[in-house]
Amino acid sequence: MIGNERLAVRKTYKLYVNGAFPRSESGRTYEVTDARGNFVANAAHASRKDARDAVVAARAAFAKWSRATAYNRGQVLYRVAEVMEGRHVQFCEEVAAQEGLSTSKARAAVDAAIDRWVWYAGWTDKLGAVLGGANPVAGPYFDFSLPEPTGVVAVLAPQRSSLLGLVSVLAPVLTGGNTAVVVTSRERPLPAVTLAEVLATSDVPAGVVNLLTGDAGELGPWLAEHDDVDAVDLTGAPPGRAMELERLAASSIKRVVRPPAEEPDWSADPGLSRLTPFLETKTVWHPMGL
Repeated sequence: MIGNERLAVRKTYKLYVNGAFPRSESGRTYEVTDARGNFVANAAHASRKDARDAVVAARAAFAKWSRATAYNRGQVLYRVAEVMEGRHVQFCEEVAAQEGLSTSKARAAVDAAIDRWVWYAGWTDKLGAVLGGANPVAGPYFDFSLPEPTGVVAVLAPQRSSLLGLVSVLAPVLTGGNTAVVVTSRERPLPAVTLAEVLATSDVPAGVVNLLTGDAGELGPWLAEHDDVDAVDLTGAPPGRAMELERLAASSIKRVVRPPAEEPDWSADPGLSRLTPFLETKTVWHPMGL
């Protein structure tokens, strides 16, 4: 206290790796401001070591998450929506401040983000029926094609849409049974930090989602060339860097989702376009009984 004036508590937010909230290994932080340039908080500036730790955590969590029943994964994703609903006011305030939106527009973005989790939760146990099938073959065999998760997916989240865009690229990765390492929006990380707190207090197993605040231009190349990353979503790649990141990803034959030419309308019906890039179709043959 100075006289009758109370000093504000300056928050320093941490990373979210393996279900915990560590500081950056480098000790670096950076200032986060609102849309008007006012200081809001400090955020951890993730390093290469932090990115490696996140990949290790995602790989360790993959076996359990990918083998969980589709119904169970749907319940977990729905639980994320439930916990987000309980922090609706906080999300609205952060989205409004970070993106410079009016209260009504921020509320609409938060509502859409919560509904997006519910939408993808409903798809978990329907992917096999829609994307798989029984194939006619010339022989006494049953032949089935089934979608299976690719593995660890590195996601460069949208830089402008701090919550709805983030959820729109993260939720489909998890729906199919993949695990994720996400680099959040650098300038607008607070909704992602709050989402990390939601994930930690819902039923998402540790390591399934790992959120790194910092610079996508710095972290992107390390994740793109990492041999234990199976796919990379370049949606939030820095302008002019996508081709470089694709070349790095090609060294280990990763699946790549290229960045859009311009920021998409994240409120639009997502369809299946973000589910299929992170699913592999595998075929099973079985002799017919006599």
